[in-house]
Amino acid sequence: MLGLPDHIRACLFDLDGVLTRTAAVHAAAWKEMFDDFLENWASRSGDPFVPFDIDTDYPEQVDGRPRVDGVRTFLDSRGIHIPVGAPGDPPSAMTVNALATRKNILLQRKIDEDGVEVFAGSVRYLEELDRAGVPRAVVSSSANCAQVLRAAGIEHFLPVRVDGQTALEQGLAGKPAPDTFLAGAAALDVPASAAAVFEDAVAGVQAGRAGGFGCVVGVDRIGHAEALRHSGADIVVTDLAELLDGLSSSSGSSGAVTAGRAV
Repeated sequence: MLGLPDHIRACLFDLDGVLTRTAAVHAAAWKEMFDDFLENWASRSGDPFVPFDIDTDYPEQVDGRPRVDGVRTFLDSRGIHIPVGAPGDPPSAMTVNALATRKNILLQRKIDEDGVEVFAGSVRYLEELDRAGVPRAVVSSSANCAQVLRAAGIEHFLPVRVDGQTALEQGLAGKPAPDTFLAGAAALDVPASAAAVFEDAVAGVQAGRAGGFGCVVGVDRIGHAEALRHSGADIVVTDLAELLDGLSSSSGSSGAVTAGRAV
């Protein structure tokens, strides 16, 4: 089954960092927003200004989480408490929702200016799944998922989409809760035990494991393979093409990539 265990019948993909090179764009938008906020907070509170760290704060606090949850988790890690507010808060407000809105404005600006890159290995893998008739869905915390898919030119490979807007409409908890992945599996009419989850974020891998999915593939783009394995990834690869390249050398009936399997 294209580098996956034989019992897998459907695939659920995270977007940013798995299919598209937008994880770095997200990280840059988070840093710009938080650094501006933290400087403002330091001037008001007298606390020292400690900038947002893309290497640690991004993967540990915000990556893979819905925007509001990411803001709240990061601020909690710094001992900063501000009102949650409401989704309609203006971006200038001092609330969690306002900061989330600021980040989204910055992200959309960066996407409009720079476009969206896709990982060639991911496109190759989607093409093979399409040829094999394997059901596919994208499961992303981003409310910009549809925009990014269109900009990347891969929306036709992913007929089912569960994203931040879906989660809001259906009241689904964000990653690391498994709700959105379970909704994706339900939309494809397959049980979680027969579906594979593809994630580059620790929170996403945790969601896949918590949902009882048949295989969780960790995609290591930033050198945190051990964290992905520790969080529950069954297989860790640096690019999805490795799942195809490993078919000729894999052993046994599972078809999994032996070198990438968690131990």
